[in-house]
Amino acid sequence: MPEIDIVLVAPLYEGNVGFSARVMKNFGFSRLVLIDPCALGNEADARAAHAQDVLKGAEVCTIEDVFARSNMVIATTGTVSKSVCHSMRMPFYSPRELRERLKAAGGRISILFGRENWGLNNEEVRRSDMICTIPTAEEYPILNLSHAVGLVCYELSNLPLPSYALATPDDMGYLYRHIDQYLDTIEHPAFKRENTMILIRRILGRANLTSREASTMHGLLRRSEWHINPALFDRHKQRTEGTRDHDRSRNAD
Repeated sequence: MPEIDIVLVAPLYEGNVGFSARVMKNFGFSRLVLIDPCALGNEADARAAHAQDVLKGAEVCTIEDVFARSNMVIATTGTVSKSVCHSMRMPFYSPRELRERLKAAGGRISILFGRENWGLNNEEVRRSDMICTIPTAEEYPILNLSHAVGLVCYELSNLPLPSYALATPDDMGYLYRHIDQYLDTIEHPAFKRENTMILIRRILGRANLTSREASTMHGLLRRSEWHINPALFDRHKQRTEGTRDHDRSRNAD
């Protein structure tokens, strides 16, 4: 199965952190990551019960660390878009549907769980590759943090061994930057830029690209850029090759 990090973003209550560690171990997960957590003490220890190893082994880092190292980031949210015209929290998948999309993929996958009082912010959701929501009753849709962790872990437990590795975070970051630059080349309207990039991230995020597929996307973009503006593309190519020649010469020294 892929390496799955359960990431609690700014949890408010230590009891929820302890319970989350406990339910993670119930379903075979051990990689707990904490972003700006509350102080952890006796209550967290008590709620973790026999999952002290998960709780004590929790990594404390920044949200930037999570995005930089993850092949895929999945945001969990109880608030979803009601229309495909609002792309921030769309499309969304249930934990069971998420399992189907992850079962063949390898790599480091981080699943974000938001603050107990208001969840994940728009920036955290915007930067994520996929959106997951747990179907609940309309009259009381809000789940306790540890319950949400437990439901997702239950659905993702015992995933099969991956059949291929996902593109690295660097591969995908480079591709997104290239697409963003390409929007300049084709004079994409500035007021549509943010929403367009969110849609592209959602499309490519759920496509589970390999490094080779990401590289092929680059090639298609470069070919298109050349047809749009051969002179500009040739200058860019000369600069790139000049940089590579310089690097080879420096390495030879």
